[in-house]
Amino acid sequence: MRTAPTHLPSTERADDCLPPTGVAKATPLMALDRVPWRDIQDSTGCAAAIPLLLGSVAWGDPKTARSALADLRARICQYGFVVEQATAATVPFLWELAQSPHVTCRAEIIQLLKSIADARQWESTAAVYPKLLNHRENPVVWEREARQAVRDRRGALRRLMAEDDAEIARATTELARTLGD
Repeated sequence: MRTAPTHLPSTERADDCLPPTGVAKATPLMALDRVPWRDIQDSTGCAAAIPLLLGSVAWGDPKTARSALADLRARICQYGFVVEQATAATVPFLWELAQSPHVTCRAEIIQLLKSIADARQWESTAAVYPKLLNHRENPVVWEREARQAVRDRRGALRRLMAEDDAEIARATTELARTLGD
């Protein structure tokens, strides 16, 4: 298993994503194809369904978006505190969607980011069972990478806290507290 790269911002555009006029597309989630989803795992196994779920969150009606987000949460932050290998790779896209005004479940996305930032399940388990750290697939590393991915994009917090939507502002304030900002 490979660990998914987390260093590419989800808003980064490749030259081949330019339309014939040379103007960059304003479509969210442009960098989804840069992540080797089939080579990494979520709670169900292969993480290949994550791009479809992110797309449904981005462009779905409120019911579809919330349903897709619930499925995504179960795959990358199961029970609200167990992260998976695919979590860190998914976080930049969650940040992107949280900042997209057309997305209908932005507050819930921010709450998911907070859950990921709070996740300590694998570290807690490894403290009691240190042999967990010797496994080829190290979930403690996944957890740390996922938390770092949330922290890496915390520059958006101030703008999200200033939103007119009270639910988004509240969720963002809670995330900021978790991150210590």
